[in-house]
Formats: sequence, C-alpha cells, structure tokens
Amino acid sequence: MKPINEVWPGRSLQRGALWDGEGVNFALFSEHAEKVELCVFDPTGRRELQRVELVERTDQVFHCYLPEARPGMLYGYRVHGPYRPEQGQRFNAHKLLLDPYARNIVGSLRWSDALYGYTVGHKRGDLSFDRRDSAQGMPKSKVIDPAFTWGDDRPPNVPWHHMVIYEMHVRGFTMQHPEVPPPLRGTYAGLATAPVIEYLRRLGVTTVELMPVHYFVDDRALVQQGLRNFWGYNTIGYFAPEAMYSASGKVNEFKTMVKTLHSAGLEVILDVVYNHTAEGNEFGPTLCFRGLDNSSYYRLSQEEPRHYMDYTGCGNTLDMQHPRVLQMLMDSLRYWVTDMHVDGFRFDLASALARELHEVDRLGAFFDILRQDPVLSRVKLIAEPWDLGEGGYQVGNFPPGWAEWNDKFRDTMRACWRGDGGLIGDFARRLTGSSDLYGRSGRSPHASINFITAHDGFTLRDLVSYNEKHNEANLEDNRDGTDNNISWNCGVEGPTDDPAILALRARQSRNLLATLLFSQGVPMLTAGDEIGRTQQGNNNAYCQDNEISWVDWTLDDARRHLLAFVRRVVDLRRRHPIFRRRHFFEGRSLLGVEAKDITWLKPDGTDMTDQEWNHDFTRCLGVFLSGSRLDETDSRGRPVIDDDFILLFNAHDGQIPFTLPAFDGRGWTLLLDTARDDGLLPDGEFAGQSSYPLEGRSLALLQKLPSA
Repeated sequence: MKPINEVWPGRSLQRGALWDGEGVNFALFSEHAEKVELCVFDPTGRRELQRVELVERTDQVFHCYLPEARPGMLYGYRVHGPYRPEQGQRFNAHKLLLDPYARNIVGSLRWSDALYGYTVGHKRGDLSFDRRDSAQGMPKSKVIDPAFTWGDDRPPNVPWHHMVIYEMHVRGFTMQHPEVPPPLRGTYAGLATAPVIEYLRRLGVTTVELMPVHYFVDDRALVQQGLRNFWGYNTIGYFAPEAMYSASGKVNEFKTMVKTLHSAGLEVILDVVYNHTAEGNEFGPTLCFRGLDNSSYYRLSQEEPRHYMDYTGCGNTLDMQHPRVLQMLMDSLRYWVTDMHVDGFRFDLASALARELHEVDRLGAFFDILRQDPVLSRVKLIAEPWDLGEGGYQVGNFPPGWAEWNDKFRDTMRACWRGDGGLIGDFARRLTGSSDLYGRSGRSPHASINFITAHDGFTLRDLVSYNEKHNEANLEDNRDGTDNNISWNCGVEGPTDDPAILALRARQSRNLLATLLFSQGVPMLTAGDEIGRTQQGNNNAYCQDNEISWVDWTLDDARRHLLAFVRRVVDLRRRHPIFRRRHFFEGRSLLGVEAKDITWLKPDGTDMTDQEWNHDFTRCLGVFLSGSRLDETDSRGRPVIDDDFILLFNAHDGQIPFTLPAFDGRGWTLLLDTARDDGLLPDGEFAGQSSYPLEGRSLALLQKLPSA
C-alpha cells in the first residue's frame, strides 16, 4: 500500500470508516482524549505502515478524510490521554484499539500480557502503566465497500401471532450437517444452502433467532484451557459480523444469507449483547472502549472510579446514560436493519440497558428513543427481561411494543409435567398467554415469548434424562451452571437401554413440545430439540465448540418420530388460529354465542370450580377452546372463525377417564395423543359425554365434529 500523503479535514457526523466511492472518512468519538492517531497496516495486518493524526475535532469527535484510502485497508487507533485509573481514565497509546464502528474486523485476538494497559503482577495492579505494544496480537478493523445487490428483498413481516421462533447457533447448526458442503459448514453461507432452508420450511418455523453474530473474542482463561467462548456473548464489535462464521471473509456473505432466508419467507432476528463488552473488569484487556474513553463508555463506581458497576456478571456494564454510548447502540441497531436487512433483535440482559442510576426504569431514555425511532420502531424487539443487579428481574414490566422471554412459562410447564403439585392455576395462566403479566399494560398474548428450553440450560432431551447437571467438560469442577433445572430423568440418570424409560422420556418430550406449541403467545424452539439433541447433561455449554454443542443430524427411528410429531403440531398451530389468538381469552359468552371462548373442565366433564383450582393434588385438566368465539378479523376485516377443540392434560402417572363435553350434541375426533409411540395417529371418533381414556403423563387434542 502506498503511503498516505493527503489528509483532508473530513466530517464528524457519521462515526466509523466510510467509503464514499472516492476516499474514506474516519471519525472517532472520545470525550477526554488529548490526541488520536489512525494506524494503517499492510494487507497481512502484521506491519504498521503509517500513523495519521486526526487533528480535526468537532463535538468531541476526531475526524479526517483520506482521499487515497480504499476498501480493504486495515487500520486501528492509538488514543493518547491521561492514565489515572483512580479517576476512571485508562488511556494508553501503546495499545492498538479497534474502531467501535468498524464494519469488518479481521484476524483473531492473540492473547499476551501486552494487551493489558497495566503491568500484570505488579504490586499496584491496575495502576501500573504498561508500555508494551499490543498491535501484533490485535485483530484489525477493515474498510469495506458496502455495495450489495438486494434486488427485491423485502422483510417477511410475519405477524407476531403467526410466529414460531427457532433459536439457533450459526456454527453449531451446520457443523455436522451431512448435506452442507464441508467448506460451508459452520458459516453464514452454510445456513443459506438449500438443505438447511428446506429443513426449516418443512419444520414450519417462521423466524430464525441467531445467537450472537457481532464480532466477539474468546476469554483468555478459556483459551488457556483449550476451550472457546462458543456462545459469543463477549462482544467487542457492534457493527461487524463475526469473522469465524464467514466462509469468504466478506461482509456480503451475511447479507446473502439474510436475502436467501427472506426469499424463503423466513425472518432473521439477532441475539445482541449491548449490556457489556469483552474487556471485562478493571483487570481486563484494553481492546477498544477502555482505551478510547473508559469513563465515557462504562459505568464506573462513583466512590471508586477504578472499579466498574457490574450488572451483567461479566465485569462491566456499558453506560447507556452517556449520549454518545446510547447513540452508538442506536446506530448499531439501525445499521443491522438498514444495511444488513435483519428483522429484529433479542436483547441479552435487557434490564441492564434500562438502568437509570441504579434502578431499572421502564420509561428510560433507551425505551423512549427506540419507540420514536422511524426505523427501529418497526422491527421486532424481544427482551431477556432481567440482569444480575438488584431489581433486575423485570418479567412483565417492559413497555408496550416489546415482547419478553417468559421464564415463568418455562418453569411452570417443566414443573407441571414433572408432576409437581399446586401449580394447576399457574399452568392455566401460562397456557393462555400470561395475561396476568402482560394484560395489565395493554399488551397482547404475543408479548410472551414462550419456551421450554433455550441455549442456556438443558436441551429438551437432557431435561427428561438428567436430574443433575454434568458440566465436567467445562473444567470448573461442575460448579458452573444452574442447579435449578426443574428436570426429571424418568428413573435413571443419563443414557439407558431400558425401553420403558426411553418410552417415558419420549412421551414427556412430546408433552412439553405440544404444550409449548398449543399455548397462546409466541413459541420458541431451540435448534435440535425437535430431533432429540443432547449435550450429555451439560447445562452450560457456552465454552464447548465441539460435538457437545453441535447439532447431530444422525436420525434413528425415535428421532424421526419426534421430528414428524413437531412438524405435525407446528402445522396444526399454523392452520388453526385458535392456538395463536391476537387477544386474551375473556372466559365469557358474547354476541349470542352459547359457548364461552374458553372453558376449564374437570375429568368428569364439568366446569372447574374455585375449590378445584386450589387443590394441591390436581394434575389433570381439560380446556375447551371455542373457534367461533375468536372475536377477531383478518387483514380484510372479515371475521376469523375456527373449529372447536379440547385439550386434555394429565400429569398423573395413571390413566384417568375424561368425560368429553357435549355443548351442542356433536362428538369429537382425536387429532393427537402423546401417549402413542409417535403421538400422531388418530383413533376414531368419540360422542359427547363419552369417556376418553387419558393415559398417565399424556396430552390429547380433540376436534369437534362438523354438523351433520
């Protein structure tokens, strides 16, 4: 690369390195820096060729324009300023820094003591200034040409109440897929291949939720043990797609993946981590934000500014009270929508983003700006509604416009199917959309993202196979991960050849999946649960980039049956709006219709009473769902009508005869019974007032016969 001879003032309005077809504008925010140098590297990233001082400064943004710069240029920053950790300032120009707005980051972090701003092992710890240069171990920011032919790409705009979310890991999903070409496995391109697209479409999901794809780094402690931060909740680049997931090394590979998924009618939601960064606590490395302006980017202790406020359990918390930090978050979100065409976001530890001072403020600046933003107010916003700080658990308290991961649904359904007592009322509330959590703020059932499992915790197969976590592979003496799994091994811990136990585990899996998909709200499946993926009892596989975390695509008969069952239930949900209502049930009759929109039934076919709801021993319940009482209209204003259904639940271990109601004299046809080996085959018709043999630990779905 030729030396840069011309340096123009440039502009401050847009941060990052932006190619305009003739040159590149560089702009970097730092409130307290005294000097900023742009460092240009050779194409290998190993040799620093030149430093260009950004002498122009406007509104605390350093900037310049290089007419000779071109896409592909590798660069970083050195930022000069005071090193006073006791005052919250940690500038160290010996440390090369990533551009926080970099659209592409190349190379991997190579850990060494030179990456730290202080001398490791010094008696004064983080107060000892380190003069070693870190450039050799740092990845480099890269200028890109953002041009891409999107053609007629449009967001699928799947209505909330039609959604079935599929949480997946880009790498783990295809690493062992036999029909994905080996060079593409574990990449964005791999997800865009025809076998993957066809699988997702046949499964019936509408929305893929990708675990973190922002550029992240592997923790030093993990690397030293031969492990990796597989999940990726360790972000350092909020505008750059993770390079490890790219087969081509080009940003356009991610865009092609999105375009391909869109063409198949599938939405793309990103799991994003704006609550903390990979730089950790005061003893962490200096990679980006810490060296750019530590006291602006991070929340520091007011009493001891050398320490960080940690609401995330990861050592630091980004300071969303600072306008430039909040602006960066908003710019990042808009970039992924406008330039990368994603359809929404799931916010990791979202309560940390809403903290004003030390309390979670549901009307904080973060929410206000999102609601008013012309781009972001139109995409899907999902919160993980908690963090690790005091008062951080906020399930049900996020404002209108947000959906939330509903862990109360997860815990209740797990406990009920395990056989725990005293939960039948809570079971009914979760099944019908959790109006007690979301109805009071005027939200709809789709505010509840229902899930049985997620990336964090047991897989579905492990949930019915283990009573205890088995995280030995994480090399933390099995201390990591939660002990509150609400699981049941069905009689034996882990693998077994006992046919009775295997049959019970398969039935419990069907029970949990059917309950999830027939509940009101938005169901979320975890990738691989539909084919019995196991993590061998590991409930915290965040560091396992291997067969423990990768989806195993080898299907035996049992796994094929489970996949067929899930496809059938997803299809039933798709075809029948009664299972995905836009409004909460009202429990009463309206407009001259005799039947209520919902009726709760005892095994004798009569209505549940207040007394039965309070019985600790009650584990069997029926629910009548009136399709003629949806009280909804389609996009053209026409009334939406569906069939009537009965769902029967039996978490007892013995068979219970369930008397089927006869509201208008018509009988019932069986659509599904989880007590069967595959849960699918119907078994004829049943007259009203007849008895249905509801097996122990099973769920049955019956549909009312049409009028004669």
